Amino acid sequence: MRQHFASTKQVDQLNFKDTFRYAAKHGLISLEETERWLSYRDNRNDTAHDYGVGFAEETLRLLPQFIADAYRANDVIRQPP
Repeated sequence: MRQHFASTKQVDQLNFKDTFRYAAKHGLISLEETERWLSYRDNRNDTAHDYGVGFAEETLRLLPQFIADAYRANDVIRQPP
């Protein structure tokens, strides 16, 4: 994403969710992928507060798509600018 910003410092200062929002804005990932990444982040943040069966089941439900999205993100990251 560095080529879409005036400086690398701007990119380095993005928080997790903004990184994915900007990736979608610049066509690096789809809006659907962005929504899933934001959902994964929310799920991750919930691990500090919820240890119940429902939470574990929700996390397990997310894993197959998370793995596919992680491979896709790896492919995007490895593309030359």
